[in-house]
Amino acid sequence: MDTFRIAHYPGDGIGVDVSEAAIRVLDAVQGKIGGYVLEYERFDWSVKYYETHGCIVPEDFIEQLRPFDAIFLGAIGWPGRLPDHQTLVPIIQIRQQFDLYACVRPARTFAGIANPLRSDKPIDMVVVRENSEGEYVNLGGRFHQGKPEESALQSALHTRKGIERILRFSFDLAMTRGKKLTLVTKSNALAFGYVLWDEVFEEICPQFPDVEVEKLHVDAATMRFVLRPSEFDVVVASNLFGDILTDLTGAVTGSLGINPSANLDPERRFPSLFEPVHGSAPDIAGKGIANPVGAVLSGAMMLEWLGQNAAAETIKRAVEETLAAGLGTPDIGGGETTDSLTERIIERI
Repeated sequence: MDTFRIAHYPGDGIGVDVSEAAIRVLDAVQGKIGGYVLEYERFDWSVKYYETHGCIVPEDFIEQLRPFDAIFLGAIGWPGRLPDHQTLVPIIQIRQQFDLYACVRPARTFAGIANPLRSDKPIDMVVVRENSEGEYVNLGGRFHQGKPEESALQSALHTRKGIERILRFSFDLAMTRGKKLTLVTKSNALAFGYVLWDEVFEEICPQFPDVEVEKLHVDAATMRFVLRPSEFDVVVASNLFGDILTDLTGAVTGSLGINPSANLDPERRFPSLFEPVHGSAPDIAGKGIANPVGAVLSGAMMLEWLGQNAAAETIKRAVEETLAAGLGTPDIGGGETTDSLTERIIERI
């Protein structure tokens, strides 16, 4: 029997609620399917940890996480208590130190969730976000702070290696789906980094002749995400653009609370990280109304990554059936709580 060690990192706000709910679902499907064991170790690193210890995470937190098979994260941040640019440091360090360069964020419509768009065409896309460089590498600085001549320099790092590997990952993913890939850049205005993206894309395209390809500037892509989202299959974008566009996918599919994500090291050298796309939502923390679906589906993605496909499919079917029955939390127009919706999913498992 395979045993997998999972680092449970609940984080802040509703991250605690939804990650605990997802683990209840993971436990239920493990009992139903069998053949493997998930062993959890909890790491309560959060704003509360900072307020007690004076640091967001321990100095050796990367080494503490390194032995695990996967990391399961709730959400990070509580801006009313600590600025986000400080609380997000650990997740950025995990992505970069473990080279989790492929951030995979599926978005789809579900029966039972009202589509906020005029079109009723189903949406089923995956945004692949380059996760290790780009605008999230901390290059730059603040100068003459507090003076009239104060300035800030923020640079982005794009490497041929980083671009090529995320494009190849995205092409491979497109081959398993609808065989269509859309590259999102902004090379008409950002003439160095995004022109390099365009050039590497043109070099790789002939190696995947069965994949239909297109390029869109991010402003045009944003417009089409709203007007014709059903046309997309796999979308690949830089760290910043991928981050922004995936929040929009939550809006057009009905709620950011239903979208899962995986931060992957495709070479499997380090533990990959799984988390819902949504944030910590301090305004509803502790109210018991957070939508657990994004976290539950992130757990299914984790099981797929660990080779437990039958268990992952069982979770996805249970979620689909629960939502199709009209059951949901307030963000999708339902009257369920976090706990009761979790129980409805477990019943269908």
